Amino acid sequence: MRDLREDHDKSQQDVAAVLNMHRSVYRRYESGERETPAWVVDKLATYYRVSTDYLLGRTDDPAPPKGR
Repeated sequence: MRDLREDHDKSQQDVAAVLNMHRSVYRRYESGERETPAWVVDKLATYYRVSTDYLLGRTDDPAPPKGR
């Protein structure tokens, strides 16, 4: 998540605002201190226009599924 955020020139605060949470909560997800909930993965995939599999490290192809 960190690499994707940095590739889009966003701060942790920027992404936390999109997710409607405090930066400290997002930081814990990004650092792996806390498990990232499915709704956060889904919202980040939509925000960055990538697949959830890409966010989860299951594929190197960031393309979202067709029709999304």
